[in-house]
Amino acid sequence: MTKKENFLKGIFKENPIFVALLGLCPTLAVTTSLENAIGMTIAVIFVLVLSNFIISLIMHNDKLANLVKPVRIPVYIVVIATLVTVVEMLMHAYLIELYNSLGIFIPLIVVNCIILGRAEAFASENKPIDSVIDGLGMAFGFGLAIMLVSIFREFLGAGVLTIWKSLQVDLTFIFDFLRIEPIDMFIKPAGAFISLGFILAIIIAITNRFKARMAEKEKEVKSNG
Repeated sequence: MTKKENFLKGIFKENPIFVALLGLCPTLAVTTSLENAIGMTIAVIFVLVLSNFIISLIMHNDKLANLVKPVRIPVYIVVIATLVTVVEMLMHAYLIELYNSLGIFIPLIVVNCIILGRAEAFASENKPIDSVIDGLGMAFGFGLAIMLVSIFREFLGAGVLTIWKSLQVDLTFIFDFLRIEPIDMFIKPAGAFISLGFILAIIIAITNRFKARMAEKEKEVKSNG
């Protein structure tokens, strides 16, 4: 696997949200606004990339690896929890509004299956540079997914997109043109499930159509050959 393929697999082929269906709790909870999704993405990038890097360094040191292997999962959790604590403290100090908005879902990054899963499945068995690239790809895939869900929810539920604080994109003119009102249900808990379901259905439909076309092309090539 090339470095490019290693990075892109987290965005497309092995997207943690749309393919593996991991990390759905923050996906459903914090996507009420694009600002929240951006903030969560930054936090996950920081934690996932650094945890992959640190764990890969530990597991590629023979002496440390021999000590850690019997208790590797608790060690991974300690590394991840330390990084999450750093993120939480930085947000509390410099981004208090975002910190209050994300709430409990910042410390819950510790138990996010994506981060612990990449530590066990990839970082523990690969070199530090490859682990960093894997972490970046998975974090970007996660971030793009929750931003897409948040755009869908906030647009349909409020008619705006909140990028950062007072920086908003007002799209209410679309609703005015259609003579309808935004559906506030989409920024409520039920709207999270409905939005994710719609997006997954669209992605699966596109994927199936693409696979069908590829299968048809293969048949044509074989028949012509």
